[in-house]
Amino acid sequence: MNFIENIKIKIGERLLQKELPVLQRNRNLFNLTTTKTAGIIYEASSIEDYELVRKYVGYLKEYGIKTKVVGYFSKKEMPRFTYSKLDYEFFHKKELNWYFKPPLGSSPFIDKFVNEETDLLIDLNILDYFPLKYIAAMSRAKFKIGAFSEKNKEIHDMMIEIGADKSLKYFLRQVDTYLQMLNKKEGIAI
Repeated sequence: MNFIENIKIKIGERLLQKELPVLQRNRNLFNLTTTKTAGIIYEASSIEDYELVRKYVGYLKEYGIKTKVVGYFSKKEMPRFTYSKLDYEFFHKKELNWYFKPPLGSSPFIDKFVNEETDLLIDLNILDYFPLKYIAAMSRAKFKIGAFSEKNKEIHDMMIEIGADKSLKYFLRQVDTYLQMLNKKEGIAI
C-alpha cells in the first residue's frame, strides 16, 4: 500500500469511529446450535480461500444455518472464478469511494447484508482490509466474531488471536473450535 492509500484509510477509519456510536444493535451470544442466520465476510482474491469459505458455508448449512457471504477483491478486477450465487456477492477495489468505503447505498446485496439483523457475523478479515472492517462495523448482526486486534474491540463481540499463522484455514478452525465450546457452555453473558 502506498503513502496516499494509507492516508485515505486513516481518514476512513476516523469517519468510521464517528459512525460507530450511532449504530445500535441487539447483542446476544450465539453458537452453532442457536444460530439460525449468519453472514461471512472475507478477502476473496484467492481461489483457495474461496473454496475454504464455500466448504465452511456447507458445514454451517449442516447445522441449518442460512448463510450469506460477501467477498472483497483487493485488486481492481475480479478474478474469473467468481460468479454470483444466490447467497454470495462480491465487490472490488474499483467500487470503493475515495477513502475505501464499500458501496453501501449502491449495492442492494451489501445494503441488505449490513442492515439485516442476523444472529452471527463471522469476519474472516484476517489481513485487516478496511472495506471489510467497515462492513463488519456497520453490520447489525447480534454476535460478531473476528480476528483479535486492538482496533477491532468496538466492532467484535468475540475476538480470536491468530498469532503469526495468518491463514484463513487456521482461523476458520479457531472460529469453529470456539463456537463448539460455546455450545457446551450455558449461561454465558456478554
